[in-house]
Amino acid sequence: MKPRTILAHTQLPDGSTLELHEHDSRHYLHLHGQQLGGEIARSLDSELAHLGTHPFRPARQPKIFILGLGLGSLLHSVCATLAQKRARFTVYEPITDLVAWQKQFFPHSCLHTDPRADFTLQLTPSSLARENGTVHAILTHADSCPMEKGRLIIEDNRWIGAARDALQPGGLIGIVSLRSVPGLFGRWKRAGFEVTEHFIDGNPNARKPRRYPLLLARKPSTSNE
Repeated sequence: MKPRTILAHTQLPDGSTLELHEHDSRHYLHLHGQQLGGEIARSLDSELAHLGTHPFRPARQPKIFILGLGLGSLLHSVCATLAQKRARFTVYEPITDLVAWQKQFFPHSCLHTDPRADFTLQLTPSSLARENGTVHAILTHADSCPMEKGRLIIEDNRWIGAARDALQPGGLIGIVSLRSVPGLFGRWKRAGFEVTEHFIDGNPNARKPRRYPLLLARKPSTSNE
């Protein structure tokens, strides 16, 4: 059996330790005894990128925000899905070591090889809101989504309001998760979004594939919808 190697680790603000593991040339994150960013997560990220950006493929300059870098698979999928040279993909990732690990362990990461991709270590509801209707989509994997005060920012009404201000009419929020986030559907719906929830197969080749939630929340095209 091939060994599992801990390539790097970092301490999070809550005192827990996030580790980067490698096993049989595959990488994943390890936190609180759980594996993050494995094959199923990458499959879900690919589906999120496909569904979350599909309406904007005709756009000349699609502008996409990604909340949380993780191992970079969501960014990779977005870069592969949208071919426009003038597209802009911005990743918000407050954990500096995750950004550093991309350069150290993943030299072919889109974060460093695709000129359309950029990242920011600092983003607030106010700064997101100042995008003022110019963003086409905001995408996140709940396992990689940044947190504030012990909760995901996609559960925070300030961030939800900021996302609404940042998105253009008809813009989308896309959220995928390995496990259900209680109350998320209702929270975005009460904020005025048109919300749909899909359940997708994490491993379609499995005899009994497990299905995972993917939420899409659309900002109404007109203010009186």
